Amino acid sequence: MWLAAVAGVALMIASGGLQAASATDGVYAVGRALGIVAAVLMMTQVLLASRAPWVERAIGHDRAIAQHTRVGKVAIILMLLHAVLLTTASGTYDGRDPVSQFLAWPQYGWFMLVAQIALGTFLIVLITSLTAVRLRWPYERWHAVHLLVYVGVAFAVPHQFLEGSTFRTGGLSWWFWAALWTLSIGSFVVYRLIRPLVLLARHDLRVAAVATLPDGSTSVTLEGRDLARLRASAGQFFLWRFLSPGLRTQSHPYSLSAAPGDTLRITVKPSGTGSSAVRSLAPGTRVLIEGPLGVFTHGSRTADHLVLICAGIGVTPVRSMLEGAAPGDRITVIMRARTRDEAPLLDEVEALAAERGADLHVLVGHRGETWGTRETPALIKDFVDDPRGADVYICGPRAWAAAVEADALAAGVPRDSVHREEFGW
Repeated sequence: MWLAAVAGVALMIASGGLQAASATDGVYAVGRALGIVAAVLMMTQVLLASRAPWVERAIGHDRAIAQHTRVGKVAIILMLLHAVLLTTASGTYDGRDPVSQFLAWPQYGWFMLVAQIALGTFLIVLITSLTAVRLRWPYERWHAVHLLVYVGVAFAVPHQFLEGSTFRTGGLSWWFWAALWTLSIGSFVVYRLIRPLVLLARHDLRVAAVATLPDGSTSVTLEGRDLARLRASAGQFFLWRFLSPGLRTQSHPYSLSAAPGDTLRITVKPSGTGSSAVRSLAPGTRVLIEGPLGVFTHGSRTADHLVLICAGIGVTPVRSMLEGAAPGDRITVIMRARTRDEAPLLDEVEALAAERGADLHVLVGHRGETWGTRETPALIKDFVDDPRGADVYICGPRAWAAAVEADALAAGVPRDSVHREEFGW
């Protein structure tokens, strides 16, 4: 990302972009440079959220989306500064105040109006991304507004090529940016829009059965054609879009709660509007999917001792990985729950642990000072004789998972051997 930004600024300089005979020229040059860096950050943000396989394999979905969020905020701020500086400098050249210059888009063309609309969408996304707003909004509403960022990106691109001083003459700069935008937007279109439709046509994935569990969670079994071609692994997740009333406009990430085979299964805790509606799914409902996603799999293991730690509905990939473990694997499973009745899939985990010879610990009770419970404080070293020879997989609420990770690292587990799935947005 930063190499692309440096190359973009270098091409701007090569085109004469640093000729500053006056203070206004300097402001204009800085504004252009900020726009170039913002554009690179924007295309990086789109690429990180494109579900491109090479991105998922390299850093995992959670890290990609976390980076997407951080990069996106910086990109929008730089884009706003770019607009302010160029509008102010251009207004000075034309003898207008910034507001009048902003409204003078007709003299440039339709693409400048479209760019201004893009600026407005970016501002809306930035405001709604603030923590104070996100905490008050349900995920479904926030996600719908957040999709405006892609509208903004699409609207911002034309003015870069049609008005940008570095690109109007064509040449190396034009091809450089065309290649970057094609990679970014092309990956998004292929893997976010086209591939789910291809998978639907190829596999005809449908709901086969829906079962409500004693703890209130819902398990959904799905069937389809030739599901082995998905190449899903135990521990991974998909983004699921159930094509039924009230759910077809929503896409939610749910981990596989059983090792994939002739069928797929997810287990969902009712924590919001979308997840609560899962229990009302009718058999036969068609399903659009994106994935498989995530590196929470046996394929990322680095050591012989497999340690699976989960809390609440975070049990789903843990249960899946336990089922998918090879015979003879040394496995330790640690589950945290408020009560046994509230622990999803506990009966299945207990049966699998007995079958696999895994060492199972169920920590039941109220929140305490450690990541265990008040009644049973927990540290990695209490369960693992040699933390340096263990792979620790953690899945649960963000703050709790961070505490487990910190404890694992303090106990000597190598950083590359700590694997997390985060819940949160």
